[in-house]
Amino acid sequence: MSTAASRLPDSKQRIPLWEDVPLGQGGPENEGCPSITPYLLEGEGPFPMMVVCPGGGYVMRADHEGEPIALWLNSIGVSAVVLNYRVSPNRHPVPLGDAQRAIRTVRSLAADWNIDPARVGILGFSAGGHLASTAGTHFDAGQADAEDPVERESSRPDLQVLCYPVISFGPYTHEGSKYSLLGEEPDAELVQYLSNETRVTPDTPPAFIWHTADDGAVPAENSLLFALALSREKIPYALHVFEAGRHGLGLAEEEEAVKAWPDLCATWLRERHFIQ
Repeated sequence: MSTAASRLPDSKQRIPLWEDVPLGQGGPENEGCPSITPYLLEGEGPFPMMVVCPGGGYVMRADHEGEPIALWLNSIGVSAVVLNYRVSPNRHPVPLGDAQRAIRTVRSLAADWNIDPARVGILGFSAGGHLASTAGTHFDAGQADAEDPVERESSRPDLQVLCYPVISFGPYTHEGSKYSLLGEEPDAELVQYLSNETRVTPDTPPAFIWHTADDGAVPAENSLLFALALSREKIPYALHVFEAGRHGLGLAEEEEAVKAWPDLCATWLRERHFIQ
């Protein structure tokens, strides 16, 4: 457990990601978006940072995969922001743009927020796992000559934590997430482009992945395909597939076996020297 005290702003305090993008366009599920809600640690740092992407099929963002995850991260010595990314009726590339902007933003605020810009990860659940893995496979080094200093920062996360993620838009996809992000008849090349198991390269960041074998909404094959792609490129990863457990468990505090995942993840983060 971290000895640092968590500085928790008002849960309604959201920091806009862009000065020129108004919040809340696109219906009630996009109220307060695009923005980040910070959960920062005080004390001797700098601290690692995790961008948290709640799931919700790209139509909402599940509360239990937001603040509770940020508070758990605080407890193990990781500052966090919950990403309030835009969902349907917004389509790709809007959510990815929000995720990339969040990573750039926290790096640009590293000195002010007492975080290490070289230890910025992304964590996502379900469709938020698709968003996290998209950020982990579609990134750039920033624009050195950009007028906006935030855009000069890299959007590459240093690692990714993927929790029962949607990864593929192929046979094992979650159709609702695919439809909400890409529309009813998406271009085949775009479907391939956002099937993230096809986008892994030697530059893809390491990953911690967990799933349940009997997930009835997002088949475990999504995680297996991504792990296989990482293995082919010799990218470090940890994969945990629990025998049983419904989709959307979050911290899984009431599931005897699955509730081990936060401790397993914390151990992995220490082994990666993300937590020091």
